[in-house]
Amino acid sequence: MSIFPFSKKELLTEAEKQQLVQAIRESERLTSGEIRLYVESRCKYVNPMERAKELFLQLGMEKTKRRNGVILYIALKDRQFAILGDKGIHEKVGTQFWVKEANLLISYFTRNQIIEGLDACIREIGESLCRYFPFEGDDENELPDDIVIGR
Repeated sequence: MSIFPFSKKELLTEAEKQQLVQAIRESERLTSGEIRLYVESRCKYVNPMERAKELFLQLGMEKTKRRNGVILYIALKDRQFAILGDKGIHEKVGTQFWVKEANLLISYFTRNQIIEGLDACIREIGESLCRYFPFEGDDENELPDDIVIGR
C-alpha cells in the first residue's frame, strides 16, 4: 500500500526504536508468536508485499515452530508498507484481519502518526497471536525483538 504521508526523516530515533521494541516485547510476552519490524527508506519492488516476502525468508521467519511469525515492512521514502503473516497465523485470522490492520496503519499514517500507528498495529497483532497461540511453558523467543533497519 502506498497512500500515507511520511515525514521526511529516514531513520527512527532511538526513543522511537525503544518504544516499538517495547511494544513488540509486550505483545510477544504471552504468546509463542513472533513479530518483526523492518524499516528502510526505499522499497526494491513496485509491490511492497514482494519485498516483505523476501525479507520474511531472509530473516528466517518461516522457521518458527508454529509458523506464527508476522513481519511489518515499512519503506519510509517510498511511503509503502506491507504486513505479512506466516501460514499458521494467517489460517487463524484470515485475510480480513490483515486488511483491518492495514487500514489501521493507514488511518494513523494519514495523520503523520507513524510511530503511534506501528505501536497500535503491533499490539493488535500481538492480541491475535495471544488468542490463537498462547504462551506455553516450553515456548521460547525464536526471533530477535529488535527493529531491522535497512537502507
